[in-house]
Amino acid sequence: MSDTTYSSLLMDERVHCWSLMTTMVVGDYINLVENAYRARGGIKYQREALKTTSGRRIRERMIDDIKKGAILPPVVIGAVVNRDDMVNLKDWPAKKILDHVKDEWSGSISIIDGMQRTTALMAAAEDKNHVYNQTVRIECWISESTDSLIYRMLVLNTGQVPWNLKRQLQVVYAPLIEEMKRRITFERLLTMEKSERRYKGGEFSADSLVEAYLAFGLRKTEIDTQESLADEFSRLDMAEAITTSKYNDFFYPIVQVLVDIDKAFSRHDTVAEQMEGADINDGVTPSKFRFGRNIFDSQPARVGFIVACAVGVLGRLGMDRDPAASTAAMDRLKEGSSALVAHLETLSPAELGQFLSLDVLSEKIGVQKRSGVGRQERAFFETAFKALIDENFAIPRMEVCWRA
Repeated sequence: MSDTTYSSLLMDERVHCWSLMTTMVVGDYINLVENAYRARGGIKYQREALKTTSGRRIRERMIDDIKKGAILPPVVIGAVVNRDDMVNLKDWPAKKILDHVKDEWSGSISIIDGMQRTTALMAAAEDKNHVYNQTVRIECWISESTDSLIYRMLVLNTGQVPWNLKRQLQVVYAPLIEEMKRRITFERLLTMEKSERRYKGGEFSADSLVEAYLAFGLRKTEIDTQESLADEFSRLDMAEAITTSKYNDFFYPIVQVLVDIDKAFSRHDTVAEQMEGADINDGVTPSKFRFGRNIFDSQPARVGFIVACAVGVLGRLGMDRDPAASTAAMDRLKEGSSALVAHLETLSPAELGQFLSLDVLSEKIGVQKRSGVGRQERAFFETAFKALIDENFAIPRMEVCWRA
């Protein structure tokens, strides 16, 4: 990496991350982005290049200006680092920090803000080689937590061409999933790139957990991830959850509870497979809920569970509990769920089938209206799992929840 011509390092005390403002030649920046892309799809989930007529004209003008030596506003990138590097970073010279960005931290690089500028820089450099030697401003946010980068993303994109919120989260997708891998014991974490399928309890797709992350912050199941971020209250709710460490303290433990219960429910799969050609649960269970794992095969069930837990631990939006009360509620949630899992381990697969009451679940889901079925199912499962939490997981059968 070429020597920088300017650098400034500041600590953002609000979200505890370093901001390094620097410059580098365009060629070095493009190489940095390409290395990140090869490592984990660095810019793959960023907003695509604008395809509207006005968007193309603006980009073409930007490319032409770059060729003529224009200086663009800073591109913002992010890197997630370990605790030791975070502590020592303040004593490092800028060149050492940038060397780490290029090498040790390259796998965690995300482009937080600047996809259109990056696209234009690549196009201009490919057309005119002298662009590779021009200068580009870079702001690098460095943190040991993915949450800080998500907060910066939410703040930076206010007032810009709207993204849908799910795509915004995917800008920092890889670090987020890596943090889940470190903090949650999955049976298997499925990736979108490999188009993997869920075959047993404890397996979850990374894509579904990105949406669960969003549902936790907003504490509601009705999330249209195809809609743009027109609702500024949603953005503020997410930012508030991040800055108060609610994700760090509660989201990951709640997902672990989900994984543990999912695995416990899936012990029923053994007997269900043995009886697949015969009637099970009194012969009225449709195929949608034939196995224990089928409950959390459903994204509405996953989101409903996460939201029910989030409300149970944090309180409803506008009626947030203080940290001590939320911590106590989280402890009760973990204790109650652990007791339930321990009880389910004592049941035979057939007894577990009776406990799950899949026939009742199928009956309740089957009578819902066809229009807006996804929204109805999410609301149904949130209500069901709220009943489970209200009873501190001490229920005789899941029928209690399905009929709540």
